[in-house]
Amino acid sequence: MIRVLLADDQLLVRAGFKVLLDAQPDIEVVAEAADGQQALAAVREHRPDIVLMDIRMPVVDGLVATRRITEDPRLPDVKVVMLTTFELDEYVFEAIRSGASGFLVKDTEPEELLRAVRAVVAGDALLSPGVTRRLIAEFAARSKEPAAADALSELTEREREVMALVGLGLSNEEIARRLVVSPLTAKTHVSRTMVKLGARDRAQLVVLAYESGLVRPGWLG
Repeated sequence: MIRVLLADDQLLVRAGFKVLLDAQPDIEVVAEAADGQQALAAVREHRPDIVLMDIRMPVVDGLVATRRITEDPRLPDVKVVMLTTFELDEYVFEAIRSGASGFLVKDTEPEELLRAVRAVVAGDALLSPGVTRRLIAEFAARSKEPAAADALSELTEREREVMALVGLGLSNEEIARRLVVSPLTAKTHVSRTMVKLGARDRAQLVVLAYESGLVRPGWLG
């Protein structure tokens, strides 16, 4: 059973998501929160698999709450997906750097929301369709001079190649086609790379690809 925590200051938004999620045989909403402080307390109490977190909330905003969750060594398996009203919300970029596994716009289709919850729990990053490459391009445009690539020294050449393709926004299936391997092999390479670099998820792997200089601005087609 996938355990979900809903954090949004709008009761109607939470109610709508709860009805949809609880109707699924493999998903359960274990708690709700109306602000970031409540969300933090609820995460520590219930240890959900995933938090659907509104970016703008009173008391403690979603960005700060996300950072505290992802930096807490007691909560290594809790994933956070940010909820936003606008696809290119100014805080989405910072949310990814803060450790969020991705984001969804609040008016996303029900099927997409359900797919997102299951995908993130399975270890995939989730960025709204059509926005992935734009978000990565935005990250690239803001990225500073890359840090030394020492952190990549433990990676094999193939793992570096796979990491670069992840940084360009390719899915496992697209990576498999590019390298002429099976999707399972591509997924294995991605997983091993994440383990070696200590990345929580695919979104953080994208950040590391840019910060290490493995992928540079202007490489997106």
